[in-house]
Amino acid sequence: MADAPQPSIEEPRWWEWGPRERRRFSRIGLHAFVAGCVALWLLPLYLLVVNALTPVAAYEGKPDWTFQGFALVDNVRTAWDEAGIGDSFQASLLYAVVCGLLAVLVAAMAAFAVVVLPIPRPALWFWLIYSGTLFPLQIFLAPLFGLYADANLYDTRLGLMLVYVAWAVPFAFFLIRNQMTTMPPELTEAALIDGASFTRIFWRVHVPLMRSGLGAAFLFQFTAVWNDLLLGLTLSRSHDVQPVMASLATLRATYASSGPPVILAGALVVSVPTLLLFLVFRGLFLRGMAASVR
Repeated sequence: MADAPQPSIEEPRWWEWGPRERRRFSRIGLHAFVAGCVALWLLPLYLLVVNALTPVAAYEGKPDWTFQGFALVDNVRTAWDEAGIGDSFQASLLYAVVCGLLAVLVAAMAAFAVVVLPIPRPALWFWLIYSGTLFPLQIFLAPLFGLYADANLYDTRLGLMLVYVAWAVPFAFFLIRNQMTTMPPELTEAALIDGASFTRIFWRVHVPLMRSGLGAAFLFQFTAVWNDLLLGLTLSRSHDVQPVMASLATLRATYASSGPPVILAGALVVSVPTLLLFLVFRGLFLRGMAASVR
């Protein structure tokens, strides 16, 4: 006796999927989207590294997709010594560290005054300080250039440090003030009852409790000062004063036709400090940002 034919089972159409199939499809789509974004981000980085390794003599005037050699050390040496990236690198490191720390300190004091001290119209002071981030930086360039030329601050490290601190304070103030508003006022009241002054309360109570927020603000300001190009080009011209991004732009104009690998090697070296900073202190950065957006 022949076996009876088995009924065929058709696969359900996509509009007939249940919740389980839809969740699975959503996960696959999300993974594909993330993989595509990673590939798009890594492609320019791959081209940067490959062409920074290319010897200047082997460069054919168009981007290389395959490794033509390993001349990174020679390209970096040329950018560092002959093009003056080394002096600008040291100057930018000074600006980013010192100006970032000073900006965070001034912003923390301003936030403490607005949130804790019994000053009149604290909202007005908040908007007055925070308004420094609301106006385009370009509108200040002409007055700044004239002021710096008259005050003999043009092409000096002190002049750049002053403007970097003033430029970095408003955003750091915004971050720190947001975290400080989450701190219970009973801490200040208890310290005042114990006889502590506002200065002691700031250094002994608020600063230790805001370490993550202060660290996140410093990382932001370090990156902002390190990546500055506009102020560096406007207010300086010497290699030992000019920040590294402005020096890199000068390097691009000098080696545009003869040595693109030198330019790319300089760009690769310039990107290392901020990358290392965020990799080392990523936990502090995430905690600080979480505390600032509560």
